[in-house]
Amino acid sequence: QVQLVESGGGSVQAGGSLRLSCAASGRTFSSYSMGWFRQAPGKEREFVSGISWSGSSRNYADSVKGRFTISRSSAKNTVYLQMNSLKPEDTAVYYCAARPGALASGVVNYDSWGQGTQVTVSS
Repeated sequence: QVQLVESGGGSVQAGGSLRLSCAASGRTFSSYSMGWFRQAPGKEREFVSGISWSGSSRNYADSVKGRFTISRSSAKNTVYLQMNSLKPEDTAVYYCAARPGALASGVVNYDSWGQGTQVTVSS
């Protein structure tokens, strides 16, 4: 497992932008695929975006395609989620997660999780 710490959450108005960061500890970060998930009050945790261990593959939930961009820096052991054109329905706690090997989109596929960072989008 790796230790993950998210940052960058906050409150913005609709149409605004935020960039989330997830710093990972451990020397094996480059072998882990990374995912961003979110959970709104009363709802299940859902997949937002993922990036493969090599960075060559990315995927996104339909609800964020064209607005969010995931990237990673092996030099900094960090994965990012750039969120543009934010909507009130993007309001949630956002979690970073890691799994060894191939990219996946299921919550159960990830074995390391951060503590979460709150994103609030007002209309």
